[in-house]
Amino acid sequence: MKYRSRTDIISEILKIASSGASKTRIMYGAYLSYDQLKDYLHVMLENGLLERKATQYRATKKGLDFLKGYDRLGQMLELEPAKRAKNL
Repeated sequence: MKYRSRTDIISEILKIASSGASKTRIMYGAYLSYDQLKDYLHVMLENGLLERKATQYRATKKGLDFLKGYDRLGQMLELEPAKRAKNL
């Protein structure tokens, strides 16, 4: 598996939790250990990116906005090499 930044992992968690997910589903879907998962969930809950209802975690509006921005940035960065190649 290639290196993933914290931002990459947070976006993956938000995608999984966009319609609600358990800790187990998030852990396996994002390929995290339980200790890593606990740390990420704690940070994301504190920053308002996720909310917890009973045993389910769900992305908040702030989390979904983060995810949209992250995806937009990824699209812009993918286009950049192609634009440079045309200008050569």
